[in-house]
Amino acid sequence: MLGRRLVSLLRNSPVSQVSSASKPVDEGKAKSLGHKAVSTILICLTGGVALSAIDDIAIYHGCSSKAMDKISNDKAMIDVIGEPIVKGSWYNASLAVAHRRKSVSCSFPVSGPQGDGVLRLKAVRCRGDSWLSFLRPREFDILVMDAVLTVPSNEETQRTIKINLLDDVDSRGCQACTRSPASKTQQ
Repeated sequence: MLGRRLVSLLRNSPVSQVSSASKPVDEGKAKSLGHKAVSTILICLTGGVALSAIDDIAIYHGCSSKAMDKISNDKAMIDVIGEPIVKGSWYNASLAVAHRRKSVSCSFPVSGPQGDGVLRLKAVRCRGDSWLSFLRPREFDILVMDAVLTVPSNEETQRTIKINLLDDVDSRGCQACTRSPASKTQQ
């Protein structure tokens, strides 16, 4: 019923409003109330979308800054594209958030004097949610990070190199994950 009412409010043209001046005052108040309700809903919806976009930008900035801190000292990256390594523009980046903004997948361009490429990462949020977590910067742990770099070679062609940037992860912790529960009980 509300949908039909909104459609009827939007269908009324200015000509029909002029000819309906002889209608009772109550109908004019109802139209005014309907217009106010629609305006309020649209303003709230726009504000929610804007807050979500600001939150996404904050997540992107936090994750990309942490990744840039890690790669600025990485010897393999410096050997391939040179130093200084610069983060590309934010509008060429991509961000996907999932699981109520607790996991992030992000990619953004990086460049150096000898080449450029794309840095990709997957991260999870470290701390839990609270009402004030929107006001504080969120901390993410980077789980997977790699770079796909293009470097010009001597023969006018480009060489593509993929570098895994988190090789220093201790693999002993991962071995426990690959064992099945049945093998633990047999030991």
